[in-house]
Amino acid sequence: MKKARICAAIVNNDIILIKENEHDVDLFEVRIDLIGAQWPDLVKLLKKPWIACNRSEDEGGKGNPDLIKREEELLWAAETGACIVDLEYRTKNLSDIVPQIKARTKCLLSFHDLVGTPSYEILVGIVEGQIKAGADYCKVVTTAQVFEDNLTVLKLIKAFPEVKLTAMAMGDEGRVSRILGPLAGGYLTYASLASGNESAPGQMTVKELRRTYELLR
Repeated sequence: MKKARICAAIVNNDIILIKENEHDVDLFEVRIDLIGAQWPDLVKLLKKPWIACNRSEDEGGKGNPDLIKREEELLWAAETGACIVDLEYRTKNLSDIVPQIKARTKCLLSFHDLVGTPSYEILVGIVEGQIKAGADYCKVVTTAQVFEDNLTVLKLIKAFPEVKLTAMAMGDEGRVSRILGPLAGGYLTYASLASGNESAPGQMTVKELRRTYELLR
């Protein structure tokens, strides 16, 4: 069975919790919008590669409402060691900021639907748009209302076998997609460092995911 790549979301500056999970993760997602001003000091302590993310309120985050200030922090993160910068696909000045990120590091373009799961055809169009915009990595996250929404995002992964694509559905109904996504060919899955530290609804902990994959093996 393919080894699942786990990315743990860091939502605060609890370095003890980070160290407890570091061995079991492949990389971290540094949520600048949730950690706050301490994030530059925190990333100096990480022993695994990390993704910089500064999520806007429109896509489920708490980032600065000023787009330019959010982007300045992301560019700073690229300069200070982020292996990937997560930029929202619906960013207004996408064509300007993507080249700036790619001049420094890899660029992940992400799409989040906080309400439901669009049709498969719409999601295919989103991934195609992300690729056209210059994404090194693509990410599509929907919200599962019914079990079949899991199948929609898993089918999306299968449609782009040559793309480093992460696709999953949030919420309790979407947990199956979080587990099976990387096994179906998705680039990675996201996990929380501990219960209560989730960065998105339905997120499992690192230890829960590792135990699940051990059982599946």
